[in-house]
Amino acid sequence: MELLAILETENLQDWDLTQIINGKEIMSPSPISRHQIIVLELCGVFIEHTRKNKLGKILISPLDVIFEDGVNRVQPDLIFISDENKGIIKDWIRGVPDLLVEVVSKGSFYIDTVDKKEIYQKYGVKEYWIVFPEYDTIEVFSLENDGYKIFSKGTDNEIVKSKLLEGLEVKVSDITAK
Repeated sequence: MELLAILETENLQDWDLTQIINGKEIMSPSPISRHQIIVLELCGVFIEHTRKNKLGKILISPLDVIFEDGVNRVQPDLIFISDENKGIIKDWIRGVPDLLVEVVSKGSFYIDTVDKKEIYQKYGVKEYWIVFPEYDTIEVFSLENDGYKIFSKGTDNEIVKSKLLEGLEVKVSDITAK
């Protein structure tokens, strides 16, 4: 059988942009170009740091992180999984990553800043970064005994730091520049 015939008869796509947030399916449109540029800029910084220090793997969306089947299946923009935690890397991510990043868009503001933050806190994600492109701002939350606490926050030319990935620093304008 020719390849074209196979492609016409089989559905080879095994991914979609549907997330499950607290048991409710949510379909998001594909991100705009600025969103993707920011994700890739951050990805470059994270990959360089984690490779140099042999810390773990960086993955990007669309990739499902399944905290609980049928209840919470999300697609964060950037995922860090430490070497000690790499057993959760399967067909998708099945378990709790060490660090997650969301780049907020107008349509995802509440989901990223409230719903997902609560989910990540509930399941024990150690660090959560929220990038606000419209405000050239990045907030870094660290999981403490009683929930997420702001660890670092910056706008424009300020620097934000990771608590989890020691030595990782990001100049906000290098990531969010238009």
